[in-house]
This record gives sequence, C-alpha cells and structure tokens, in this order.
Amino acid sequence: MTVLIIGASVAGVRTAQALRQGGFQERITLVGEERHQPYDKPALSKEVLAPDRAGEPPVLLTKQEADERGIELMLGVKAVGLDLTERRVATDGGERLPFDRLVLATGVTPRTLPGTGDLSGVHTLRTADDAWALRAELDRSPRVVVIGAGFIGAEFAAAARARGLDVCVVEAQPIPMAHLFGERVGRMLAGIHAMNGVAVEAGVGFSSFTDDGRGRVTGVVLADGRTLPADLVVVGIGARPATDWLESSGLDLANGVACDSRLRVTGVGVGAVYAAGDIAHRYHPMCGKSLRIEHWTNAGEHGEIVAADILGQQAPRAQVPYVWSDQYGRRIQIVGRPAEGRLSALRGGIEDSGMTAVYADEAGRAVGALVVDDPRTFMACRKAVASGAQVSDLGLGLLEAA
Repeated sequence: MTVLIIGASVAGVRTAQALRQGGFQERITLVGEERHQPYDKPALSKEVLAPDRAGEPPVLLTKQEADERGIELMLGVKAVGLDLTERRVATDGGERLPFDRLVLATGVTPRTLPGTGDLSGVHTLRTADDAWALRAELDRSPRVVVIGAGFIGAEFAAAARARGLDVCVVEAQPIPMAHLFGERVGRMLAGIHAMNGVAVEAGVGFSSFTDDGRGRVTGVVLADGRTLPADLVVVGIGARPATDWLESSGLDLANGVACDSRLRVTGVGVGAVYAAGDIAHRYHPMCGKSLRIEHWTNAGEHGEIVAADILGQQAPRAQVPYVWSDQYGRRIQIVGRPAEGRLSALRGGIEDSGMTAVYADEAGRAVGALVVDDPRTFMACRKAVASGAQVSDLGLGLLEAA
C-alpha cells in the first residue's frame, strides 16, 4: 500500500509520524510545495520575527528522522491535479504520483487585497519565506500598517512594536474581534494595542494603496479618504482553503474538503481519500456539526485520526477546539466556540494580571472561553467546555456578570 500525503505542514507530517508509530510498514510519500524541511508555522508570527531570536522556525520532521522512519520526502513539489479514477496526483513537474490512500493536507492560502500586484512592501504572512522577508523589512525601521486585527495581524503588530516601530492597525469592524467574542471582550482585546502604543483605526475599510511611482508602497488609503503613511503593509484578512488544485476532481469543495468525523472525504469511497488540517470541512463529534477549523492543535489531532483509520484502529477521542495567541508579552488562550454562546461571566481585564471571559448556551452550559495570562483558570474552563458544565459551577471566584 502507498499512502500519499499532499501537504508537509502539521497535519501532513503528523499523519506520517502517527502511521509509523502505529506500526504501518508500507510506503509513505510526503509532498510539500515549499523547498524547506517541514517546519512549525505558529512561530512565523512570533519567534521568527522577534529581534532577539535566530529567526528560524522549529523543524517538524528532520531529514534524518524521515530517513530513519522510511518517509519519502518530496519537497519543492506542487500538486496541480487529482485523478480519482486513476488514483494519481499530478505535480507541477509533470509527475503523476500513484496512491492507494491519499491524504489532502494543503492548508489555506492568505486572502489578498486588490491593487497589491507587484507592489513592493505589501506582504501576507503564511510561509517561512514570508516571515524572513518581513524580518528583513522590519530591520529597515519602516512605518508599519497592518490591515486586519485578527490574530496574525495582532501578532505581527506586536512584533513590529517590540522593535519600537510606529504601527497602525486597520480593522473594518467597528470593534475588532467582536464577531468572535462580542463587543465587550472585543473592545478589551483591542485595548492591548493601545496599551502598547499601537494606533487602531476601527470601523473603516481599505480603499487602495499609494506608491512612489517605482513600485514601492508609500501609504494606505482608507474608505473615508484618509491616507496612512506606510513603508511596510501586512495584510491579515483571513485565508481560504487551498483547494484550487482540486477544482476538477469532483470533490465537494464548498468550504474546504467535505469529510466525515474520521476525515474520510465524502463521495469517494470509504478510506480512499482523507482530508486533514485547515483544509478539512469535518463533522465534529463534540460540536455536533461540520466545521472547518484553522487551529494548529486541530491539525495535529487530524493526523492522529487519519492514521488510526488507515491502520484500522479506534479513533482518538475528539477534543474541543483550542487556539492561542501571543501578543505584547501576553498569552491569549481560547477554547471551544465562544461565538456560538453569549458572554456569561467576565473577570478581570486586559490591564490586570489576568482576564477570563466565559460563554454559555441558552441552558447556561459553557461552550467557550477566552483567558489571558491565567493557565490554571484556563484549564478549568477547558474542562468545563469539554464536559458541558454549567458556567455557574466553574468555581472561578468573583465573576462580574456580563
């Protein structure tokens, strides 16, 4: 049997490792579009940009480990098509790679803005090459504008501010992150920027870029007509599933690749094709519906699930969604699906040593939580969300009702 894995980030690498750990002895081929040894991506917006760090992301799979475990690495190779009838994947080099089991783990592609084109100084942040290019830009002490106040934008703003640079964050929503955490908590999170000397332009959209006539960005024009001077612009407005190469495959690509709870792609035949990581639109047993989750921990769990199914083993127990963000020396941890509940309890604030926001469904059961700089409380919240406990039973001490 040949297991072909397309995508050499967390989901793909973890699938290969879990297969070998589970006793799989047959052929595993791991295909990665980037030329670099597989690496961990959360560090790209954190440690790689830090002025006092070496600027290298942690390696997920060394060449030695791949050789020792018999994992064939094909790096710098891009998948461009899938033939389900012939069970082959076409590459940009003209190869047609055969498979008995196929794992789709190509992740997501950053969204861009019109007018970017070949404009120098406008970047997205998804790959190691992106991060290294941004690190070189930061070394030139530019005026920085970040478009999008999500976690990638916020983490980049924090990295730029750590170098003492002038930074402005532009967000189309009136209150950043309100769609995920509500207005009250969104306003608190936006306060982290202000506390650290970063300007926030909220409730105003992007219109266009200005340039110097030689192809270098000089400013960001807002929808209200104002222009923000900028030598460096980072666009962090979300991402879309990297499924363009699958358009002719006949798969359901409405929101990523549709698959069941064991990550078997629908409409293909049991166990023939799997999706894992950011690309997977999976039925989540704990949430009771299909979700596409762009979390690092989710990708690792998917690798374990796919490997177990290929090996004919029991799937690992489903975990509640979890993600974290490091900004200005603060750690923000989120568990569950806060957007699907109402803010039920709130303790502390961004200006304090810790903050906790808990979200509940109509029956008062915890469905999500956001915790800043309080690991012990976060663990209690995580258990409560996993078990569906009442928010009132959390025992977190004095809570200020929302």
